[in-house]
Amino acid sequence: MNKKCVVIGSGIIGLHIAYFLLQDGNDVTIIDKAIEGEGASYVNAGYITPSHIIPLSSPGIITKGLKWMFNSRSPFYVKPRLDKDFLQWSWAFKKSATNEKVKKAIPVIKDINFLSRELYEEMHSKKEFEFNYDRNGIFMCYKSAAAEKHEADAAELASREGMDVKHCTVDEMREMQPGVDFNLKGSFFYECDGHMTPDDFMSQFSTYLKSAGVDFRAGNEVIDFEVKSKTVTKVVCKDISIAADEVIVCAGVWTPHLLKKLGINMLMQAGKGYSINTYSPTNLTIPCILVDSKCAVTPMNGYTRFAGTMELSGINKIIRRERVEAIAEAANSYFNNLNITEEEKAKARSGLRPCTPDGLPYIGRPENWKNVTVAAGHAMMGWSLAPATGKLVSQIISEQPLSMDLTPFAIERRFI
Repeated sequence: MNKKCVVIGSGIIGLHIAYFLLQDGNDVTIIDKAIEGEGASYVNAGYITPSHIIPLSSPGIITKGLKWMFNSRSPFYVKPRLDKDFLQWSWAFKKSATNEKVKKAIPVIKDINFLSRELYEEMHSKKEFEFNYDRNGIFMCYKSAAAEKHEADAAELASREGMDVKHCTVDEMREMQPGVDFNLKGSFFYECDGHMTPDDFMSQFSTYLKSAGVDFRAGNEVIDFEVKSKTVTKVVCKDISIAADEVIVCAGVWTPHLLKKLGINMLMQAGKGYSINTYSPTNLTIPCILVDSKCAVTPMNGYTRFAGTMELSGINKIIRRERVEAIAEAANSYFNNLNITEEEKAKARSGLRPCTPDGLPYIGRPENWKNVTVAAGHAMMGWSLAPATGKLVSQIISEQPLSMDLTPFAIERRFI
């Protein structure tokens, strides 16, 4: 049955939801208060990472967070503030950072990651539109003994989950990456990962969806909903109202604000990340994560991107220069003869990642609402998990068998 679907949010999650809804024969409108080219979907590292199976809320992160809290250059910076939503989220985050809960989350994160990678590769093979996709693995690089131990433990866990991972010396890395002058002790290489160029993909994907019939309404902020019998009948913006059979809320960090209008409370915080593009030759073809500095390095179409940091400071677009400098310094410390210019640092961008307390996104229908679906809270894995999320949302709306059990992603799940 053809339905009028209104997707609120035009990031990577929203575009994939529109794609799969369109495949099922629905009419799709995308609304976003931002203009195209803004947000975390454009500034991220572009990783497709089945290897990343441990959620942010992992054992030990609280201790690290407390140590880093007052250092605005640290990889995980929390700005202390007396805010009710932040304090509730922090408590739930603490309760989620246990071995037992992480153990339950790992197979869920693995399964949705592999589903997403399969869907990306299916999209790439269809050639409905051209986009850059490379599946040549990722290096988890370390300089310190502590980082090596941490990554060795993670690699052992990944191996038990069936992933192909191997330890690499610096000489072996240089054989795999000729011309790259590494300054580190070694790495663990995961064959299963891939990467893309986010700016290019977002532009190409949006163009394709428009040509396929998706109605884009950029620059329109949703201010309310018209409701009848626990059904949203219209999405109300400042200048327009759009009738809807189905409403999908995938507005990233702004999702909780919208859902409050429907009486739905959601724990989520904005985790700001930064990225710098350098056009100096690096000779990299395989992405690297600089473990000690929590910095991601991605060879992209015509440049190399250095991205990283997790900053919990509320919803804002402030670019902290000290955090940009920290990324540049990390890059320079891992690669000899690298030259990130002052101009490139001045053009650094930031994006806000929607973070849940337990590291799992919210995907599904809220209780008591007949035609509302939520897809948000993917944190640093939004790019990696977008196709699977889009597929699952389309299955919910079309009442098809689900590719995964959605219980771990429930909107009303408890964190304590």
